Amino acid sequence: MSSPVTVSVDVPQPRSDVYAYLDVMANHEAFTDHLLTEWKVSGPATGVGAKAKVVTKAGGMTDHAEIEVIEVEPGRMIRERNKGSKGRRVATGTYVLSDLPDGGTHIEFTFAFEQVPAFEKPLVPLMRRMIRKGNERAMERLAEQLAGVPAAA
Repeated sequence: MSSPVTVSVDVPQPRSDVYAYLDVMANHEAFTDHLLTEWKVSGPATGVGAKAKVVTKAGGMTDHAEIEVIEVEPGRMIRERNKGSKGRRVATGTYVLSDLPDGGTHIEFTFAFEQVPAFEKPLVPLMRRMIRKGNERAMERLAEQLAGVPAAA
C-alpha cells in the first residue's frame, strides 16, 4: 500500500515491564487518548484477541475503529489490526521492544496501511503525516506513563 510510519522512544524501564504494560489493551487509552477516544475494551485483557472499539479523531474528522491484537511474541512484539471506515480501511500497528545497551528499552511502533478506500487514497500522504505526528506524541506520552508505573515484582 504506502510506506509504513515508524516512530520510537527510549525509556529507562526494563523490556519485561514495558511489555507487561503494553500487553494490557486498556493501558493504551492513557497514552493515545489524544487520537483515540471513547475506549471500550473487550475480549481477554492481554494477548491475542484483546480488542478495543474507539473513535479516531484526526484533522477535524472522526471515525469509529476496532483494534484487535492479532500476534504477539511475548516480551518482544505486539501486532494489532485496526479497522476503520466501516471496515474499508485496514492497517496494522506493531510494537517492537529491544534492550538498550545501557539498560532500558527501545520502543518502536510501526503503523502500516493494508487497505484504504478509493476515496481516501489521495489523502494518504496527509494521513501519514498526521499519523506520524500523533504517534510521536503517543510515544512521548507512553514514556511519561511508564515513568509513573511501579516496576513489576
